[in-house]
Amino acid sequence: MNTIAAVPTTPTARRAIEYVRACESAPIAEHSFRSYRFAVLHAAHEGLRPGADFDPDLLFLACALHDLGTSPHAEGRQRFEVEGADLAAAFLTDNGLASADVDRVWEAIALHTSAGIAERRGSLTYLTRKGIAIDFGVDTECVTDAQARAIHAEHPRLRMAESLAEAVVRHARRSPENAPRYSLPGELLRERGRDGSGRTQMEEAAASSRWGV
Repeated sequence: MNTIAAVPTTPTARRAIEYVRACESAPIAEHSFRSYRFAVLHAAHEGLRPGADFDPDLLFLACALHDLGTSPHAEGRQRFEVEGADLAAAFLTDNGLASADVDRVWEAIALHTSAGIAERRGSLTYLTRKGIAIDFGVDTECVTDAQARAIHAEHPRLRMAESLAEAVVRHARRSPENAPRYSLPGELLRERGRDGSGRTQMEEAAASSRWGV
């Protein structure tokens, strides 16, 4: 049985955890950390080897930082995925990560909602999107019930889908450029409705998935 990957303990990883917890709501932060755990399980399920086929430290950083665009630090002038990637790149650059690695993490975050594109941009971008998708209950066969219980005990769900949808919609409302038509932010904004009472398909899908809300 695949073991659950431990969170990296490098100085940059530790600072990333502190940064995410300071910037994001608890439901969104825990979602980010679960996404890494699920991404590594999926990698093992597909026979991808850490260090050979993917860099686990970069995968952690991409997953951990992928929703920074929902935080108050985002300027609100571009899609949350892009602003999150920019914030992550600035944080990683300040922490001394090589520019080539910063670019790889930027791409993984910027494309994490781009189905059919992320999967073709290398293992880091692919696994980042895959781990996030698994946390929404998509393609969960790589995760045993025991592994799921352990991950959720460490990183509780806290009605993640509702919190994330609301955060993306709140960011989308700040500027038309944040929510272009047919993008994820644009669709969530449309589904939420002008009065803010609509329930999004993302929330509905998560609620009916293996993990629930």
